[in-house]
Amino acid sequence: MEKRVVITGTGIVSPLGDTIADLHGALCEGRSALDAIERFDPAPMTDRTAGEVKGFKPATYLGKRNFRPLDRASQLAASAVQLALEDCGESEELREQHDVGLVVGTMFCSVHTIAEFDRRGVTSGPAYVKPLDFANTVINAAAGQTAIWHNLRGVNSTIATGGSSSLNALAYGADMIRSGRSQAIVAGGVEELCFESMFGYYRAGRLAGCTDGHSSVPRPVPFDAGRNGFALSEGAAFLMLEEAEFAKNRGATVLAEVIGHGKAYDYSRGKEDQPAIDALCLAIGSALREADIKSADVDCISSAANGSITGDRNEAAALLSAMGPEVQDVPVTAIKSLLGDTLGAAGALQVAALIESMAKGRLPGIPDLRETDTQFPLTIADANSPMNKAGCGLITARSTDGNTCALLLRR
Repeated sequence: MEKRVVITGTGIVSPLGDTIADLHGALCEGRSALDAIERFDPAPMTDRTAGEVKGFKPATYLGKRNFRPLDRASQLAASAVQLALEDCGESEELREQHDVGLVVGTMFCSVHTIAEFDRRGVTSGPAYVKPLDFANTVINAAAGQTAIWHNLRGVNSTIATGGSSSLNALAYGADMIRSGRSQAIVAGGVEELCFESMFGYYRAGRLAGCTDGHSSVPRPVPFDAGRNGFALSEGAAFLMLEEAEFAKNRGATVLAEVIGHGKAYDYSRGKEDQPAIDALCLAIGSALREADIKSADVDCISSAANGSITGDRNEAAALLSAMGPEVQDVPVTAIKSLLGDTLGAAGALQVAALIESMAKGRLPGIPDLRETDTQFPLTIADANSPMNKAGCGLITARSTDGNTCALLLRR
């Protein structure tokens, strides 16, 4: 018999707050994280707004220690993990007795550090690179640094599946616990806002108001008829996953249960509609079968929609195809409308926000939504309309590289 997996703590560092209550409150109030960029000079780009964790100082979360070995991505991850450990009541003594694992989902991780290291090596010569930066020039830098920082001696893994990374990290962690290979795992994702990733999306014409390299009015509004791209953001979100009996024996408070997940791959990598729709359908179907529930049992949906013209269209089509006509009565939210797209950290932030939504009976809306695309027969959540019930929630995550993931939570 497979073991049950529960969530006992959350830790987030985001442009909209450092607790799920703050994040959820900001989303329901319609407060946007998108603002003028301060971290770097966005002059080469027409769109100069993004979701930035302004004034971020790791000492606020981790105390006064030596942060030189940690770059921004690792600092964000270590801070969010600290909050998750505190929230679930995992003391240092308990970590000494039981090996706690860590699974980090990320798309780019330390890409800014990598770029700076390479840039200095090319322009000034190998003798002038910073030795401390070398340890952060790998995709699993944040996972390694954070595990060392918090003495997490269990499984240590990095999941890099683009925009679905953190949701896949949660699914991977849940599988490790279900199979009996671990009792407790901190899982989630991290992404930093940096010039390199933003300029790449700008050049590709994927940012709002930047279609094919030509400027227009930005409309990063999921499911809106006039949407024209997405807005970048940064943040970190981690959740403590525990085997249900282990959590019960130590008196932990259970916030939600992971009851199913599914994964699939779009071989066209978003270039063709049908393979993209089929991939998300397959992921949602797998999650429903693993949870042993029907689509009618899903009470709310946190969608991966971010304002992408084709991505949102395929998301809506997949939800309708996978769940049937009943989905038209299920409230759907898309928090990237206000938070921006945090890429590898997005799925975990969606999970954190949905946990609070199910507890409070209130889904955030999409305040800038003017006219829902006629191709989307969905019920878009209204923050002023409370949900009648919220026992089960679905979270979806997609990436432009073809990876998709769906995860189901039970309150």
